[in-house]
Amino acid sequence: MAKVLAVVSSGYKDTDYHTGWWGEELFAPLKALEEAGHVVDLASPLGGKPELDERSVLPEYDPQGTYKALYESGRADDTRKIREINAADYDAILIVGGHGAMFDLAKNEDLHRIINSVYDRGGIIAAECHGPSVLVYTTRPNGKSIVEGLKVTGYPDVWEPEDVLPYLPYSLEQELRKIADYIPELDQKAFAVWGNSQIVTSRDPFSSELMGQELVKGLQKR
Repeated sequence: MAKVLAVVSSGYKDTDYHTGWWGEELFAPLKALEEAGHVVDLASPLGGKPELDERSVLPEYDPQGTYKALYESGRADDTRKIREINAADYDAILIVGGHGAMFDLAKNEDLHRIINSVYDRGGIIAAECHGPSVLVYTTRPNGKSIVEGLKVTGYPDVWEPEDVLPYLPYSLEQELRKIADYIPELDQKAFAVWGNSQIVTSRDPFSSELMGQELVKGLQKR
């Protein structure tokens, strides 16, 4: 049995735009991990109930209502504050996507510290969709990003909704391309890639189940 910390955005709001974490990107891997016997704790910058991106539970993205039901069950209503987390308690970190991650997770120094600590102890670092934005800004003792020179994926520019683009602080794809070997694999229904034996990234919400499978396999090898 391993302990996994799933980290979600607390949410971002301004006058014209609000966003948060993506339902499937938490609940699909969580289900896979728990069915494999692992324990999953939740954390966010502010703690408590984090802001869900409501689009993630619309029929377009959640046709069976699976993730809406899990959200309404309260499974994600009680997160711990990232700054209160003891990294030594965890074998893996899962950074959940949704545009919110670009705003309040990407440059969170407490999260960077936890990631580096888990990584240094041989743990797994996983990031989904917009979650790899955190890895861009997580620097190692040599001052370089933890994913510098590695194969990575993440949400591609070509799929970003036009109505959201004006509000994004940067392009995730372009930030990844500056430092890593960015692979979109647009023709595959789901895609995840291991940059090394400890770092795995996935492309989009529809790769969430695959991320769960990859984490389970990765934890089995530890």
